[in-house]
Amino acid sequence: MELYGFFRSSASYRVRIALAFKGLSATPRAVSLPKMEHKADAFVRLNPQGLVPALVDGALVLTQSLAIMEYLEETQPEPALLPKDPIERAYVRAFSQAICCDIHPLNNVRVLKHLDRLGHDEAARNAWYAHWIAEGFRSLEATLATRGLGGRFVLGDTPGMADICLVPQVFNAQRFNCDVTPYPLVMGIYENCMALDCFEATHPKYLSDAA
Repeated sequence: MELYGFFRSSASYRVRIALAFKGLSATPRAVSLPKMEHKADAFVRLNPQGLVPALVDGALVLTQSLAIMEYLEETQPEPALLPKDPIERAYVRAFSQAICCDIHPLNNVRVLKHLDRLGHDEAARNAWYAHWIAEGFRSLEATLATRGLGGRFVLGDTPGMADICLVPQVFNAQRFNCDVTPYPLVMGIYENCMALDCFEATHPKYLSDAA
């Protein structure tokens, strides 16, 4: 397999963690978002959306991090990203989608660049980022407090898809100097995840395009 991604991309980081979690390997193919390599003809032919990540598995090209993780789960069931209980599966998927569909899209590179084009300065852009992180993280914290199982991870004491979605979002929140102290449940899970090799070893700082 080959994984096309950008080292700081939350979506790319999710897939790196999922692959490592399942003990799978994929040759990394760096795609620089600042250099607009994701809009180059060669990459758009691979992924017409012009977005990262893209996972190539033989003749198959998969896009969208959640869909890629579902594919990995179905083709390599163990260790499991999703619990067996249907109610717990729905909870994990909802938590994952809250991050991937509600928080991340408001603060991704495309949105931040468009804010630049609209004339917003760095302070305004950072305020935008912090606002949506705070709103999103408040909802995650409340969800964990009212519906969580009180374990070390999103669903009890077993990490999975929801944790894989959470960690990259926390990483980028910290990168933009967002205040994460009001979210002790979120941050406790983050710290527990980062103690595991599959999360730590796939951290953006270890990728060659981070240099």
